[in-house]
Amino acid sequence: MTYKVVGVIFEITKKRYYFEVKDNYPYKKGDKVLVDTIRGQELGVVYGDPQILDEKVLVLPLKPVIKLASETEYNHYLELREMADKAYEQCKQKIFEHELPMKLVAAEYTYDRSKLIFYFTAEGRIDFRKLVKDLAAIFRLRIELRQIGVRDEARILGTIGVCGLELCCRSFINKFDSVSIKMARDQGLVINPSKISGACGRLLCCIKYEYSQYNEAIKKFPAQGQSVETPMGKGHVINISPLNNFVQVDIQEKGINRFELSEITFDKKEAQRLHNQLGEIDKEIKKLEQIDSVE
Repeated sequence: MTYKVVGVIFEITKKRYYFEVKDNYPYKKGDKVLVDTIRGQELGVVYGDPQILDEKVLVLPLKPVIKLASETEYNHYLELREMADKAYEQCKQKIFEHELPMKLVAAEYTYDRSKLIFYFTAEGRIDFRKLVKDLAAIFRLRIELRQIGVRDEARILGTIGVCGLELCCRSFINKFDSVSIKMARDQGLVINPSKISGACGRLLCCIKYEYSQYNEAIKKFPAQGQSVETPMGKGHVINISPLNNFVQVDIQEKGINRFELSEITFDKKEAQRLHNQLGEIDKEIKKLEQIDSVE
């Protein structure tokens, strides 16, 4: 079964969802629309033209696009944003007064103004019951304090990445994928936190983009540190370049030399064992440092 859908992004969280188009209006990128969500009506922005998608690639059941937002409805949304900005400052002051170890990231009113949501980060669990009580007394509506991770914080606040472009998580990534040190190592990246970490402090999401190609190509190569036979004698691999099809080998008394893969011989079973061993080490590192935690 197929559905006519349109992608809608929400300003604060930068989350993207598909909504079903049930009318014949020609929605286009940039349109402000009212949509039905689990928390009631919300205003979002269309980020792509309507399309027909199979149910296999969608998360069902789909919520519908209610209609194109009117100028009055959009102005109401802008008023809520101004109110949320003021609420943010008040909440920040209360956090300071209660001396809570938490960082306030953003504030948001639901479109029907029935709830005020505060997004924050913290290293552990926070007892914010007194804070909620104070906020409820000030705003006189339902208060929700939602703890988010550092990746979500980066997505909400936004900045420019090391590539000079807007962060991927803010511009198009909707779900954070698992990224590991092994992915960086297999691509020959320097394992330096300042070089392979993003604005959030986690490993760069883009490390995963080309990894499948490297992962497939690396199966034909020896592992780093493995002993190999070359035309110049026996040596140990110090670096591999899977996509360029060469390896660098350190040969005693002859230094580091570069060879095409076809020029060397090595134990392929040993190479596979060493590749797997590196993978297991990375899994343990991931557990200890929570490198690829998905917030």
